[in-house]
Amino acid sequence: MQMFVKWVLAGIVTLLPGWAMALCDVTYRVQPGDTLFTIADLHYGSQDQWTLIYYSNLAVVGGGTQDVPAGADIFIPCPAGSVQPDPTPLRQDSNAEMTLLTGGNYSPFTDRNWPGNGMVTELVNAALEMTPAPVPYAITWEDDWSKHLFPLLNDKVHDMGFPWLRPDCDATPENERCANFHFSAPLMDLPIMLFVAAGSSFNYSGDADVIGRSLCRPAGYFTHDLDRADRRWLSEGHITLVQAESPEVCFEMLMAGEVDAVTLNVFLGATKIVKMGLRGEVVPLDTPLSREALHVIISKKHWRGTTHLYRLNAGLEALRASGRYEEIVARHLEIFEQQLR
Repeated sequence: MQMFVKWVLAGIVTLLPGWAMALCDVTYRVQPGDTLFTIADLHYGSQDQWTLIYYSNLAVVGGGTQDVPAGADIFIPCPAGSVQPDPTPLRQDSNAEMTLLTGGNYSPFTDRNWPGNGMVTELVNAALEMTPAPVPYAITWEDDWSKHLFPLLNDKVHDMGFPWLRPDCDATPENERCANFHFSAPLMDLPIMLFVAAGSSFNYSGDADVIGRSLCRPAGYFTHDLDRADRRWLSEGHITLVQAESPEVCFEMLMAGEVDAVTLNVFLGATKIVKMGLRGEVVPLDTPLSREALHVIISKKHWRGTTHLYRLNAGLEALRASGRYEEIVARHLEIFEQQLR
């Protein structure tokens, strides 16, 4: 396959601890047949690094697929190295004008044991620092996530909470999240993957490939992407959905041949595969099944809801425009990869 690399900056070849030789800080012109997996393998020597390219090129790979059109120019970022999380001078334990609620054990997004308290936590911190009207704020941790929406956020014990998936509120306005909460602009995009046994004949290039298949997703996880207006896989019986008690049970069923695929977000799936010793035995398919997003939410009853959401959304916009957004995400992707080794 012919490869064409267009240098936009001084292209560099770096060798970072634990990384393969990386041709990065360049623009790459996509060739016919390329996927983010093959492009990552070319530039980093590892398909596992495809998310680094994904999050740096969301405008090109948008639309629910990680396929990128031939001829498109995409940026190949360098791994973030050892850059440390930014300080948070406005975050205070007292005299806070605004309080936010999050919880732990949700790495790499929010976790007190993760650098910067998690990728999403650092994005929220940075957005609140860059908003046009910054105010002192506090972040409260409650690891029992079942308490977050009701009563803590609904009763305005805390002003806003993160990170939360937004259901399909157009199709299901009666959903308790849709009915009771406003959502911020997306904090980050979250690819939902199909994980299959290595060597499986299951390929996913379009929705028709899923018809008749059996998918496993743990009980209690969202299913709106499987039954949205253009799919109706569940309501019309086009697929069999197995809702096992945990991601681990889903992967056990996959290895036993009881389901065709496990569908989870890319981070959770990769983490479970490594912890269960299934690396090389279970692989993600190239194209995400769907793309969700993580948000900050606030009660519709909150009298300052519009002001708080504007402040957060304006900060996010400034964060993306500054280039810091990509730097933060890239750093946490590298940390995540190191955790999996």
